[in-house]
Amino acid sequence: MRKHYLDNIRWATVLLVVLYHVIFMYNHVVTVGVVGPVTDCRWQDALQYLLYPWFMVVLFLVSGASARYALDSHSGKAFFAERTRKLLVPSALGLLVLGWAQGYFNMAFSHAFENIPSGVPAPVLYLIMTVSGIGVLWTCHVLWVCALVLLAVRRIEGGRLLAKCAALPCWAVVLLGVAAWAAAQVLNTPVIAVYRFGIYLFSYLAGYYVFSQQAVVDALARRAPILCGAAAVLGAAYLCRSWGLNYAEAPNVNNPLAIAYAWAACLAIFGGMKRWGDRTGRFAAFMTQHSFGLYICHYLALSAAAYGLVCCLRWRGVGVYLLSAAAAFGGGLALYAVLRRIPVVRYCVFGIQKEKNHVL
Repeated sequence: MRKHYLDNIRWATVLLVVLYHVIFMYNHVVTVGVVGPVTDCRWQDALQYLLYPWFMVVLFLVSGASARYALDSHSGKAFFAERTRKLLVPSALGLLVLGWAQGYFNMAFSHAFENIPSGVPAPVLYLIMTVSGIGVLWTCHVLWVCALVLLAVRRIEGGRLLAKCAALPCWAVVLLGVAAWAAAQVLNTPVIAVYRFGIYLFSYLAGYYVFSQQAVVDALARRAPILCGAAAVLGAAYLCRSWGLNYAEAPNVNNPLAIAYAWAACLAIFGGMKRWGDRTGRFAAFMTQHSFGLYICHYLALSAAAYGLVCCLRWRGVGVYLLSAAAAFGGGLALYAVLRRIPVVRYCVFGIQKEKNHVL
């Protein structure tokens, strides 16, 4: 039986990721690799502080829980082959197909072309732009590594740990936030800050062993109002404490308050969606089918809009945000609709062998 609340958490979080990137493109705090401010007002940047600590953590929790259900009906070998096709292929071959375009915009925003000597061979420039265009594909890299580690852990523990987590009390799930904080301190790449292997691997494994347990999710659902209140309080405290600082890098991204807020938000989202959002409809079904494609394509559509509106037309103001949001959401879905119909391209970019639904 399909877990509608998991689907809804996934696609709703993807929509928030798209919205985050629209704000991020013109933010006043982390301006490297983006267009930068187009308004004097900066209160919209608060959305970044409220979303960044938890939105990828919750996606890894969902992916881990989904892995549990997939492995209930697939062998480890079949699961790994499917994860490789759906994650490693798009993040490797897809990077060769679309990465150069995203890399062009990233380098243009950073004025990197000004530092490249004239006469650089086209193949070399293509490789430079491709590497610069990893963008959102880092998530696929980390998810694939998480799947590989999960299979190794399952082989070692032989199902005993999964059985012990079946009736984990709610207070123990809350205390896992301490383990999340510890994990957030390790396995962080020094240059590319988004590769936070420690906390994302922990979240993926927690999703598999803990958040896939029906008794655990039901317990969170019963306490959803309390969890939502706690997350709101911690979120307000984190916003006040971190305002004006670079929220995406240490020590702000992995300090105790940031992780406490992130963990409380994840518990509130799982409990709240199970309690109030465990259903589907036409829009939810559509987003479930298209969330992966939107995730992959939205940033390229957004970057193209930002380049045209700001770098070429020199527009400023709120209208830039609105038009960029339309490009990110509508353009991302449109680009996905086109690319998934091209046989070779849809396999390289989305890992789709035949045109069918595809989600994270």
